[in-house]
Amino acid sequence: MKLYAVSDGPPSLAVRMALEALNIPYEHISVDYGKAEHLTEEYGKMNPQKEIPVLDDDGFFLSESNAILQYLCEKYAPESELYPKDPKERAVVNHRLCFNLAFLYPQISAYVMAPIFFDYERTEMGLKKLNMALDAFETYLKRTGTKYVAGNGLTIADFPLVTSIMCLEAIAFKLDEKYPTVQKWYAGFKQAHANLWAITEKGMEEIREFEKNPPDLSGMVHPIHPIRKVGTK
Repeated sequence: MKLYAVSDGPPSLAVRMALEALNIPYEHISVDYGKAEHLTEEYGKMNPQKEIPVLDDDGFFLSESNAILQYLCEKYAPESELYPKDPKERAVVNHRLCFNLAFLYPQISAYVMAPIFFDYERTEMGLKKLNMALDAFETYLKRTGTKYVAGNGLTIADFPLVTSIMCLEAIAFKLDEKYPTVQKWYAGFKQAHANLWAITEKGMEEIREFEKNPPDLSGMVHPIHPIRKVGTK
């Protein structure tokens, strides 16, 4: 099994945590984002969306990190509580995966990641959208009152949400006062699953460094995002 991934991207880190949690051997093939290796024709044969990560399971190529998380459990650990079989329990896991994909991470990506890697600014509107998403996350956690995002046991839903919140920690965004339940869950995960957190922590350290010293992507031609001029932030 091969995983084409970056070392600091939240979707890549979420899949790597799942592979570790499920004890599935794999080869991590690093994709050089700065050199636009994900935009090449060769990479596009594996993933026409040209996004990261991509799983190669003996010639079966699968993109979209949520789909990869679900596939790994269904094929390699069908009895694992990481992806419970009970319809209602699984529905909550699926909801949290969708919530992160469609609602939370897009705001985190726009506010944290885009200004680091591309020519975007952090704005009051971006902060407002981010806080709206965090408000919803706080509400979900308060309503369930559980240790993890989809119940009292760890599930694959925790992985992408941890990697999303990690981006906020990387830029020293404080959760404590406004989002104490999110902070408690996040801190609890790090303490209870140090081996999994170690994977994400390395990515966070890279993002933290890029926040201080943005990478030079001036050589990249991106079809969607405007490239920041060298020396600007």
